Parts: sequence; structure tokens; C-alpha cells
Amino acid sequence: MKTLDVSFSDELDPDKDLLKKLAEQLPTHKLDCVSWVDFPYKPNVTFNIAYSEEAIFVRFDVQESVLRINNYESNQPVYEDSCVEFFISFSDQHYYNLEFNAIGIGLVGYGTNDKTQRQRLSSERIHQIKTFSNISKNGRGEDVKWSLMIYIPIELFKEESVSSLKGRKAMANFYKCGDMLPEPHYISWSPIQADEPNFHLPEYFGQVNFNF
Repeated sequence: MKTLDVSFSDELDPDKDLLKKLAEQLPTHKLDCVSWVDFPYKPNVTFNIAYSEEAIFVRFDVQESVLRINNYESNQPVYEDSCVEFFISFSDQHYYNLEFNAIGIGLVGYGTNDKTQRQRLSSERIHQIKTFSNISKNGRGEDVKWSLMIYIPIELFKEESVSSLKGRKAMANFYKCGDMLPEPHYISWSPIQADEPNFHLPEYFGQVNFNF
């Protein structure tokens, strides 16, 4: 099982410039697991993560050949776009899936991996999450580079009555996908063993340690 130590930060604030400065000081982790041979394309993706008393912060940096942004409202199928995802579980079976396209439009759900037992969070709750996007393309024929900073208030996890993360352990995985891109792809931080692409398999999450 993969493990990840997450640092505590007193400087975590939902301000774009402050978050960017913080991300530059954090360890960088790679998404490099391609679990399905039928989908070999692997864009270059890294992430940083930290937490505070109030929030979890994740920054994704992506370099890929094509950028797709076709969804502009909460809970639309952003996984069809250029998309990054963060799934986290605080209990044995229930978990949150937080999915965002390159401009920070979110789809967020909670429940078990039984689709009939999952529910989408309301747009009002999703809008509690602050996202900051930056997209750049250096020239014709070159890859698109984009980054997304995600500030997730801990109060979002009210189904689990999470009040503090200090010293707590959770299970999580981090993903990059793009179902409707010219080269569909499904890459992850922690590897997955399944016949077909499926991120909703918490048995393959890694352990996340929220350090003091």
C-alpha cells in the first residue's frame, strides 16, 4: 500500500498568491500509475498537498497534448474533460469523490462504491471549495500546461463529522483522466487492479497521514 505524509501549515489561506507560494514549498508527488494497457497515454501530472485546521489544499500540475473544457456547471460530467480528481475516505466504506476540470468546475459525491448509494453534493456546498486555475500553451503543436489549486474546507466533510485532521489517518487516491479526449487516459497515484477503468474502488486507495 502506498502512503503519503501530509504536512500541517499555518499559512493555508484561500488566497491565490498565498496558495501558489505555499505549493512551491511543498513536496511534489507524481501520478504515474497506468493500470490499463488499453489506455497507455500518460500525461505528465504532479501534485502537492497540505492541510490546516480549516482546510485541505491540493495543487495539480498537468502537461498534456490536448485540452478539453466542455462543462461549465457543478456536477456536470467534468471527467469527460481534462480532469483531475481527489478521492478521500474517513471511514471503512464511505468516501468523497472530488473531480474538477481544468477551469475548476467541480463534481463532488459521497457514499459507497455502490452507485445506488452515492449522492451528489449540492452546488451550494461545492461552491464552498475554492479553485484557482492557470492554463498556458507555449506555441503551436506543443503540449498544454495547466495547474489547478483546490482549497477544500474541512466543513465540506460533514457526513463524516470531521472537525480536525491533526494526527488523523485517511485513505485516498489522486487521479487524472479525460474520457472524451482524443487519447482517453486514466492515471493514478496508487495503482488499481481492475479489468476496466474504474476509480471508484476504495480498496486500492493509499494511506494518507495528516502529520502534526
